Amino acid sequence: MRYLTLFLLMVLLAGMPSCKFFKDKKIFGKKKAELEALQEQQRKIREADSLKAVEERLRVLEQARLDSMRLAEEERLALATRYNIVVGAFITPEYAREWVEEYRNRGYDPTIIPFPGTSFELVVAEAHPDAAKAFSRLNQFLDTVQIDAWVYERK
Repeated sequence: MRYLTLFLLMVLLAGMPSCKFFKDKKIFGKKKAELEALQEQQRKIREADSLKAVEERLRVLEQARLDSMRLAEEERLALATRYNIVVGAFITPEYAREWVEEYRNRGYDPTIIPFPGTSFELVVAEAHPDAAKAFSRLNQFLDTVQIDAWVYERK
């Protein structure tokens, strides 16, 4: 029985075509040129993916840089306008805008800021970074411009 199995195996191997036959028919393997083309295509895809990843990281870094610059500018403005000389507080936005125009006609550069926790809008004639300057200007305002002006500290 052992010789019969060995004989059948030899007949089977002798009867089979060569590996070249299988390669030409693309049964077991691809031609070398096709394999190299596929490898080159995969290399290009990997390069494109890595370039996209680098571009995405650069975009994220640039966005973070812009965000930090914006936050720094907001903090700088908040500190520069921490003490505000308020000349009016209004619930009606139209009245606040009219008061802004009144002070603009007087030569000031007024702004409207919201009063936190309420529906009031504050009309600010001047803003200062430190309390001493703000209160000094407030005394001048009380004497010459608006008798009921007050200082609002923005936190």
